[in-house]
Parts: sequence; C-alpha cells; structure tokens
Amino acid sequence: MKVYLAGPEVFLPNAREALDRKIAMAKRYGFTPVSPGDLAVPDTETRRERGVAISAINELLMTSADLIIANLTPFRGVSADVGTVFELGFMCARGCPAFAFSNISRNHFERVSDLHRGQIHLGEDGRHRGPDGLSLENFDMTDNLMLDGGIAARGGVIITQEVPPDRLFLDLTAFETCLKLAADKLLKTAIGA
Repeated sequence: MKVYLAGPEVFLPNAREALDRKIAMAKRYGFTPVSPGDLAVPDTETRRERGVAISAINELLMTSADLIIANLTPFRGVSADVGTVFELGFMCARGCPAFAFSNISRNHFERVSDLHRGQIHLGEDGRHRGPDGLSLENFDMTDNLMLDGGIAARGGVIITQEVPPDRLFLDLTAFETCLKLAADKLLKTAIGA
C-alpha cells in the first residue's frame, strides 16, 4: 500500500533529511511511501507557475496513494499547516484511510484560549467566545472538528504527544505509532491475516 506523508517538514532547513527519515520508517513498516519532494518540479517562467506545478505534482502523488499519515502539529499559528490540511481533506474525499499525529498535546480549544490570553467567555447562546466575539470550537479535539471527524470516519486516529520546542517537527515517535496502527489495521487486512 502507498502512504502519502503529509506535513510541514517540507519547510524545514533540512527538509530532505527529515522526509527521508519518514520515508525509511514507512518502508520498515511495509508501506510504499510517497511525499512532497519525490518528483522534480519542472522549470517555470514565474513563481506562480512554479507554485501551481508543485500543487499539481502533490495532487498526482496523492492520487497514487492508498492512505495518508498527516503531521497536524500546529504550524505558524494555533492550527495545522494549511497545505497539510488540504492534503488530508483531499485524501478523505477520496475515501482513503487517514491517520495523523501532533507533537503538541494541548487541544484546539486550549490553544485558541492561549492565543486570546484566556479571555474567553460563555456567550448568551452557550458558546465559548473570544474577545473578538467569534465562537470557539470546544469539542476536546486535536484541531478543527472537520479534521478529527474526517480521520475518525475513515477508521483512523490522531496520536498526540508533547515534545520539547526544538524537536517539534523532528520527533517521529507519534508518526511511528501511526505507522504501527496503520500497518496492523491495513496491511494485515490486505493479506488476510
């Protein structure tokens, strides 16, 4: 089975090394990994054309995959990397099994509450609201309810753990747990075990 490895690791200074570690681990668990960076990006005349080309390549890679493992560790804010979220949605829309992990264990509501420095109040409608008046999701979920719900509906799980800040996008312990769970569920089923 081909597994699409989604996550913000592509932005790291050592992106290729980080992706190669994930690829090697996926192979050890019996998967054929595909990830951003696997295919060369053609030369383009503009930066926009380059971005569109990268998007098309990633969609091609996702279309070739049977499942996804997504890194939902908050990136540049309180939520997961927006590109990773798109990829997770793309794979869920295809009906593929989905697994995810986060190297931050605080749930989405807690992180948004921290963003607002705890200035959360219960509105007249019974919903929690920030100082801007906007409601907050308070469902004890890792991220937006559509991510948690999409993964659950496809038989997957989200593994969370807390790691030191300097290991946020480097620690692969939770990723390996996802690999184990996916292999136990999907590879044994595929071979009739």
